[in-house]
Amino acid sequence: MATPVFEEFDPAGDCDCPGCAHWRRVLPYSRAGRHPAARRAVIVAAAASAALGAGHVAPALAAPYAPPGPGVPAGDEPSTPQGTKAPLHGRGGQPVKPKGALRVPATTRAEIINRARKWVDARVPYSMSEYWTDGYRQDCSGFVSMAWGLTGNEWTGSLGQYGTQIAKEELEPGDILLFHNPADPQKGSHVVIFGGWTDYTHTYYIAYEQTPPHARRQATPYAYWNNSDRYVPYRYKGLAADAAEAQPTAPGGANPSVPADPKPATPYPGAAYFGPGANNKYVTQLGQMLVARGARPFYTSGPGPRWSDADRRATQAFQQAQGWKDGDADGLPGAHTWELLVSGKGKSIAAAGASGPPASHGVDGYPGRALFRPGANNEFVTRLGERLVKKGFGKYYTAGPGPRWGEADRRNVEAFQRSQGWRGGAADGCPGPETWRRLFS
Repeated sequence: MATPVFEEFDPAGDCDCPGCAHWRRVLPYSRAGRHPAARRAVIVAAAASAALGAGHVAPALAAPYAPPGPGVPAGDEPSTPQGTKAPLHGRGGQPVKPKGALRVPATTRAEIINRARKWVDARVPYSMSEYWTDGYRQDCSGFVSMAWGLTGNEWTGSLGQYGTQIAKEELEPGDILLFHNPADPQKGSHVVIFGGWTDYTHTYYIAYEQTPPHARRQATPYAYWNNSDRYVPYRYKGLAADAAEAQPTAPGGANPSVPADPKPATPYPGAAYFGPGANNKYVTQLGQMLVARGARPFYTSGPGPRWSDADRRATQAFQQAQGWKDGDADGLPGAHTWELLVSGKGKSIAAAGASGPPASHGVDGYPGRALFRPGANNEFVTRLGERLVKKGFGKYYTAGPGPRWGEADRRNVEAFQRSQGWRGGAADGCPGPETWRRLFS
């Protein structure tokens, strides 16, 4: 008999299956491991070949379907034992006695997120007994104590006194989600920093957290992977009561200044207020100023407070109208871009001509994979959906297609890819340049 054929593939580095998610945490520097599903398929194939007699056909193996979303949990996470309440530690690892009683220092949301990013960027190792160079303990509660700028290392049993309990609908970047298990504090107790919703459904959010093996920033289901109903949202009591509380959710940017009311002379609020995930009044103001300078063709709706690819392309077109190139025209408004817009100076987009649709990988009109992922909302998702329907691959749409990427889009793309004879990772439902070329050729 012929040996059953099983296709093996090495998944992308950001594969969301439980096995890959687990090994990324356990072996963060190893890329040599094989995909668990592929390994199982080889073992099953070998067993099937030995067991089946002549004339028997091996049944097809159905790969387990991973639920949609930015990620899936792997096992019981996190395993986060934590230290107890302690003072800050100096360079030699010795306790530093605080001056006076513990207090609630004033800080802003942007400062909280920026401090959290420093640990994520440095990949600070997790430890319930070690202290980082800034004096904070390298566990989940030490991480929040650092981000909030507290004068000592708190733990999950004491962090709540520094915050005010809020509702899910009130969550903004810099708030926390806290679970303290008083019966067994080292089992399940955990705390994460809320970094902003990933999309309008408010089912996933960006969590900044300290968990083995190191600090990370990851899309996380609300309220957490496990014990979800026991996490309580808190807002830091020492938040500066000013307009800087608008959501600074985008990567990049540091130390934004305190913005004034949105009038024509509004100071630049800071880079942290613009980019993927941002949702605040300054994004709306940016879009309105860009439209006034000739960017209307880039917007199919809005402008609105949630950052979109239309905002990025409109900003980039305005920057290119000034003659800027490369990194100076990255589509993210810096202080100079903002100054030209609020003052009415510089060249308008119409004067220089709006740029055409972006292309990627040498494929005409293909904008790149970044525009087709959970939370994406842009005109290219609509164009893709309309083309799929025209090609006869729209059966998963119950409405639309529309500009917001959803599971129906992914399944329709996957159906088209399979019609091309692609299997495994080549039919993942994400439109790459070859999928785009074949759809629009």
